[in-house]
Amino acid sequence: MAADTHSPVLGLVQRIEEIRKRYFPGICVAATIGIAASFLSQHYGAPAMLMALLLGLAFNFLSHEPQCAPGLELSAKTLLRLGVALLGLRITFGDVLTLGWQPMLMVCSAVVLTICFGVVMARWLGFSKEFGTLTGGSVAICGASAAMAISSVLPQSEQAKRDTLFTVISVTTLSTLAMIFYPMISEALGLSDQEAGLFIGATIHDVAQVVGAGYSMSAEVGDLSTFVKLLRVAMLVPIVMTIGILIRRAASKQGQAGGGSRVAIPGFLIGFVVLFVLNSLGWIPQDLSAPLANSSSWLLLTAIAALGVRTQLKDILSVGWKPVLLVVLETAFIALLVIAYLLLMG
Repeated sequence: MAADTHSPVLGLVQRIEEIRKRYFPGICVAATIGIAASFLSQHYGAPAMLMALLLGLAFNFLSHEPQCAPGLELSAKTLLRLGVALLGLRITFGDVLTLGWQPMLMVCSAVVLTICFGVVMARWLGFSKEFGTLTGGSVAICGASAAMAISSVLPQSEQAKRDTLFTVISVTTLSTLAMIFYPMISEALGLSDQEAGLFIGATIHDVAQVVGAGYSMSAEVGDLSTFVKLLRVAMLVPIVMTIGILIRRAASKQGQAGGGSRVAIPGFLIGFVVLFVLNSLGWIPQDLSAPLANSSSWLLLTAIAALGVRTQLKDILSVGWKPVLLVVLETAFIALLVIAYLLLMG
């Protein structure tokens, strides 16, 4: 009788132990690389995402170890989705309304037009629409985080994985350069603090680099550029949902697997919206929302590290110069577009 009573508990314990043995080694590898990348970022000013990716590539041999492979796959997919969902805690309705309708219109239109530009230029350079969507969305929204989120709803293949890695490296590198040069450009153009905040927040790819560039000019520029950047982050949900719908409908028309009339909304996007709404309503205590929002960075860092481990460096180096040109053109496009907007608004 006692054995029957405890059998469900023993079964649960055994199941937990099986999960630990299966996933724990790979997750530890990815997390350790993420911690090392964070250390390099904090002490030497290197972009954490880029460091996590490069360090991950150096440990590619671990992806062939049976003990590590399941955990690395879990980190690259599940932890990524959880990290994107937690980004919803970084912005509230109040942040959005603070900007006013003109800057909101400028930011939203710049995001959409940059993605469209990326698709058109990708086709012109001989790439697929999916690659243009991936690079354009990463430049337009929030760099590496957007690249990972968009790639999750695109058709999956080895080429898609290489495209994602290339996009993460390129947008992170260009974002770092923008962090250095965009404040200089703002001063050279004679932009006011408000205009400089809009320019930096609406054009630099990654959140960390926006913060670095904005506060290097002034506290006012830093605050405004961060708000503008978070508005771009908020656009991640409708953009990724739209991409998923279009991809699914295209697959349905071509009779491919995964097509159909019903379009499943990714769970991590639902989580993003729910957390955004709850945080905006003040239903999540600050003592809880702040650590959770910060944990999104760690989860994304771990996911990037895992993706790096699972990719061979030669696959990234074989992309050629055209993909680099595409991302540079997209970066220049959104910068020039926002400058044009500011001149018209001024």
